[in-house]
Amino acid sequence: MPAACESVLEDIEDIVSAEDLKPHDRQFVRKNVFPKVRKRNSQKNVQTDDEPPSDSIIPGVQKIWIRTWGCSHNNSDGEYMAGQLAAYGYKITDNSAEADLWLLNSCTVKNPAEDHFRNSIKKAQEEKKKVVLAGCVPQAQPRQEYLKGLSIIGVQQIDRVVEVVEETIKGHSVRLLGQKKDNGKRLGGARLDLPKIRKNPLIEIISINTGCLNACTYCKTKHARGDLASYPIEELVDRAKQSFQEGVCEIWLTSEDTGAYGRDIGTDLPTLLWKLVEVIPEGAMLRLGMTNPPYILEHLEEMAKILNHPRVYAFLHIPVQSASDSVLMDMKREYCVADFKQVVDFLKEKVPGITIATDIICGFPGETDEDFQETMKLVELYRFPSLFINQFYPRPGTPAAKMPQVPAAVKKQRTKDLSQLFHSYNPYDHKVGERQRVLVTEESFDSNYYVAHNPFYEQVLVPKDPLLMGKMVEVNIYEAGKHFMKGQLVSDARVHTASISRPLAKGEVSGLTEEFRRSPQNGTNWKAQPSAEIPVKTRLSSWMALQLPWQQEGDGLKILSVSLALLAVLVMFYYGGMKTEL
Repeated sequence: MPAACESVLEDIEDIVSAEDLKPHDRQFVRKNVFPKVRKRNSQKNVQTDDEPPSDSIIPGVQKIWIRTWGCSHNNSDGEYMAGQLAAYGYKITDNSAEADLWLLNSCTVKNPAEDHFRNSIKKAQEEKKKVVLAGCVPQAQPRQEYLKGLSIIGVQQIDRVVEVVEETIKGHSVRLLGQKKDNGKRLGGARLDLPKIRKNPLIEIISINTGCLNACTYCKTKHARGDLASYPIEELVDRAKQSFQEGVCEIWLTSEDTGAYGRDIGTDLPTLLWKLVEVIPEGAMLRLGMTNPPYILEHLEEMAKILNHPRVYAFLHIPVQSASDSVLMDMKREYCVADFKQVVDFLKEKVPGITIATDIICGFPGETDEDFQETMKLVELYRFPSLFINQFYPRPGTPAAKMPQVPAAVKKQRTKDLSQLFHSYNPYDHKVGERQRVLVTEESFDSNYYVAHNPFYEQVLVPKDPLLMGKMVEVNIYEAGKHFMKGQLVSDARVHTASISRPLAKGEVSGLTEEFRRSPQNGTNWKAQPSAEIPVKTRLSSWMALQLPWQQEGDGLKILSVSLALLAVLVMFYYGGMKTEL
């Protein structure tokens, strides 16, 4: 072996000549090395920097389609989830085909709504879409066969939707179904100051409480939303103020039962409403949501005063469900028909012109022909201008599903008979020729008119003039239909702008407070408030700021890629030097 070499190295140090740099000198030079990064051929595989590949696994760049079924509470939840995802960087799309992930926000009130939900899941799977499920269906029955292996976000966990979507895109299945609690006390749900994308930038939907105090035998929503949990008055007032500052001119208060508000936190609905009225700007309006008869009875005097306020719609939704006391007892509705009549009669007397909307279930188990005729008489007596008629559907897991059922043909006939009675009268014919003040907030379904509402929350169609949107105007009623009136703008009337500031653009994110604007460079990361019920191992990627710096600039992803490449080269040089010294 020595013959093959001119000399034998006794030590590795012998390979270093006198002219070579010493380790100390090499360390000094290394600090001054700036690696040259090769430029890629910009003509090949050209793709815009702000549009990464749709199959990218980088969180926050995918397109998401959101579908919501059900009540205004559910719609508000959907708006909050859309806002958080958009603030993080995901793109909310109206095109389900181009979306990478479908977020399906379900309703459990009726069988048809759940059927649509189930069919949408099947369609998403057929089209190889990632799926996240939300709303009352998976919250109430997360172990259903068709939900297996799919990500679920509970109704009180919507502030963690970014986490769930991020993990789902990575191929994981995540389920967050816990309750929000503070020192053991159940809270109303996620924070009200989260980012959201309003479906209509002029209308803010505020959930004042979740759950209810009843245990109706037909209701599946109770299984999902649980017992009553109210938001504090100050938080609701702050949310209303913020909404008006963002150009909103109409607020809807919603919950499973607005009349029960505050009973769990030592306050009540009238107290909340008086506080809200104080912050409603001139020209803007407030609409109160559904309330059950038992909890409005004790506040009738105060409620009449509030409903007469010029910035509150004289409108109330009070479900009666049936005019038979025996049926109401089987439903466990906790009131009798006389209670309902007392509420309606009092409000009609004290609030002239008030609109009372109600709900009726046809064919509840045990309902006789005599029971149903009592309901028909009630509708004939009051001629409700807004009536929601529902054929009874037994919901799995409810007591009513185990009761002897009314034959399907009978239920169908009763639903038809009640519908015919409802369509036999026109509630607005006598208003033709009136001059009314209306607030314009929407576009009609056929896109031919704008939709406005008068002080009684009756629908008035007005000419489709963009200058009218978001305005309080006066119109002359010249035509009336079953569900609407048509009005012509009064030429000499003053047009009042209801919004105190410019409304957000459609699709623009609302509620981006300073907390959500901070970036990791500021040393502060946004962190969703986790449920006390579900311990989750946090990852840095899960808690990154919702709006990252490189998501704000067109060259963002390129800057990030170059930075990572530089870091990798520096690490390689450093460890390469270490090995040489050894």
